[in-house]
Amino acid sequence: MTTIVPAAGSTAPIPAGPARVDIDLPAIAHNTEILAAKAPDAEVMAVVKADGYGHGAPAVARTALEAGATSLGVTTLAEAVALRQVGISAPILAWLYSAGDDVSGVIGAGIDIAVPSPEHLDAVVAGARKSGMRARVTPKLDTGLGRSGIMPLHWERTFDRLVAAEREGIIEVTGLMAHFANADAPGDPVIDSQVTALHEAVEQARSMGLECPRNHHSNSAGTLTRGSDGFEIVRPGIALYGLSPIEGEDFGLRPAMTFSAEVLMVKDVNEGQGISYGHSWIAPRDTVVALVAAGYADGVWRLLSNNFDVQLRGGRYAQVGRVCMDQFVVELGPRTASGAVPGGIRAGDRAVMFGDPARGAPHAGDWADKLGTIHYEVVCAARGRAARYVHTTSLQGEE
Repeated sequence: MTTIVPAAGSTAPIPAGPARVDIDLPAIAHNTEILAAKAPDAEVMAVVKADGYGHGAPAVARTALEAGATSLGVTTLAEAVALRQVGISAPILAWLYSAGDDVSGVIGAGIDIAVPSPEHLDAVVAGARKSGMRARVTPKLDTGLGRSGIMPLHWERTFDRLVAAEREGIIEVTGLMAHFANADAPGDPVIDSQVTALHEAVEQARSMGLECPRNHHSNSAGTLTRGSDGFEIVRPGIALYGLSPIEGEDFGLRPAMTFSAEVLMVKDVNEGQGISYGHSWIAPRDTVVALVAAGYADGVWRLLSNNFDVQLRGGRYAQVGRVCMDQFVVELGPRTASGAVPGGIRAGDRAVMFGDPARGAPHAGDWADKLGTIHYEVVCAARGRAARYVHTTSLQGEE
């Protein structure tokens, strides 16, 4: 697929940039169904924060909802409102904002708001009164993560305030939420202690007069390994995008993002020729290299220099030399006995940096391992000039 844009003052088309991100929406649907099956007694809240982990929040949200999710989770209030503005009417929960924010407009947009501290509850109560609308809130409790969330010392007092606000008609408590610290390490005793804490909190809140109909704790790792743990909602994020949170287990998930770029030229280099800035790689033989049009401005880390492979025409080839802002080089190997370029690689071919291993591509996790990070960060980092192409038919089986 090639996208063109009109040139100002001209009828001549301008080609799209050579770096691209392809999003396989059927893979998102497939992954949503797997997650729903892992927690058959719970609803699925699809987490589409950070522009759907770099996959495009509106398209991912619609696909997940069509595949069985019943609500959406985001981080910021602006992310939630942006989904409303493109016509998404499903429940949306946002959980990160300042206690000094005016949330009246968000309440007016019908966004559910997390309450991670007593001070945030002050902001929501003020926003509800200002908007003249009842705020739907989800108290966020710290059950052991040690990050955002109401500490146990303040649970009872907060529940008392919420009961009073419900009686006043300015707040509706949809349920309680918390977040796991170690769910990606199945068997860690902290997981059980956090689950127990949230169940006890729900019981306490209900005994004080809050219905708390829809409570949730499980992220992707929790959903895949423990189901709903008896709560009414699961809240998966990374697994929706086909990336497993558990090392060594793929759970049948399909990566939804393919990051690729065009080969701009193929050229011969002689033994002893240095490649790219600093000559960090010297050709050990007469060989053929390909210039690929993506660099760290597009999301190809400079730290990966001389340390990753790409897929070209079904084969795997090593990147060599320093990754630049706009381009990097791949070694294809010596010409064949007949003088042909290895693999038949030519300008115009697409080099896949990461994608679906089932199609022979490197995995985003390969980059994460080399960078000392996690694949969450890798898929969020494709940026800059990399154009996004969203596919409503599966990429599997395509060339």
